[in-house]
Order: sequence, then structure tokens, then C-alpha cells
Amino acid sequence: MSFFSSKRERRLWFALVIVLVAIYATLGQAPAIVATLGENILNSVGNNLVFAIIVILVVVPVFFIDKRLGRAEVAVGVGILTVYLLAWLRLGSWEERTHLFEYALVAALIHEALLERRDNGRRVPVPALLALVISILLGWLDEGIQSLLPNRVFELIDVAFNSIAATMIIGARWVLAQLRTWAESRRSGA
Repeated sequence: MSFFSSKRERRLWFALVIVLVAIYATLGQAPAIVATLGENILNSVGNNLVFAIIVILVVVPVFFIDKRLGRAEVAVGVGILTVYLLAWLRLGSWEERTHLFEYALVAALIHEALLERRDNGRRVPVPALLALVISILLGWLDEGIQSLLPNRVFELIDVAFNSIAATMIIGARWVLAQLRTWAESRRSGA
């Protein structure tokens, strides 16, 4: 018996590893990247909107390529995305914003992989809570690695940003799942 329950689960875990390697490999370079690009360029509304569109073009295919979404799910999804974008724009610096994106993606990949595993008959107790705990631990690891780097420091506020991002995306995914269940039960006449 394979460790993974399906090819899709294996792809999701592999994508998570790639994301984590990218996050951890750039920890020492983040201040230099921001300094090189310039805070004004990174904070312009146009650049943030382009970045948001790129994120949407990455996230939607990863999580919804094999699902048919109803109008209510699309409407709620757009609402959740709007709240997320407003939170993104209100954060003060680019580095704070990257926490919001990075750990939302980490948490969503973990959550989706755990759901795929559960749906294929493997035992996964409370996938949303397990995904949240794993994501928060990975955020702590991120900060732990930074404490070892010469030009970075461990900051509890960053752990909080990582945790909030993971909580937001898993909560949003839970809301969408509940909406899907409700819509399917309505369609079937139950």
C-alpha cells in the first residue's frame, strides 16, 4: 500500500514541499529583495492588484480545477477574496503581506491534501484543525530558521501573521465546504 492515497494527494504534498523550500530558501534574502525593488514600487496599488491576479491564477486552478462551482459558491468565494485583498492592502509592509500569502497557501495545500487523503478512505481526524496545527508549526519553524540567520530575527508578530493567514484560509475553505453541502442538499430536495 502506498503512503499516499492518490496521485492528487502526492501532487499536493509535493507542491507544499516546493512552497516551503521557496519560503525557507528566501528567508535570508527578503530584506535585500525589498530594498532592491524599493518599498514604493512594492506598495503601489497597481502592483498589488497585478500580484493579486497572479495569486488568483495560481490558487484557483490548484484547488478548484476538478470542481464545478455553483453561483452561491462563486459569490461567497469572491466575498472571501475581497476581504482577503482588503486585509492584504491594509498591512503596513511588503514583508507582512508576504506572510499573509505564504501561510495561506501553505495551510490551503495542507488542508486540501488532508481532505483528499480522508476522501480516499484514510483516517484523518478533523482535517481543518490538523491542517491549522501543522501550518502554525511550520510558521514557528520559519521564525526559528530566521533566528539563526545573521540579518533576521525571531518575531512573535510574524508567527501571529502566519497563524492568522492559516486560520483565515482554512476558515474560508470550511465556509465554502458548508455552502457546497447546503447547496447539494437543496438540489437533491432533502
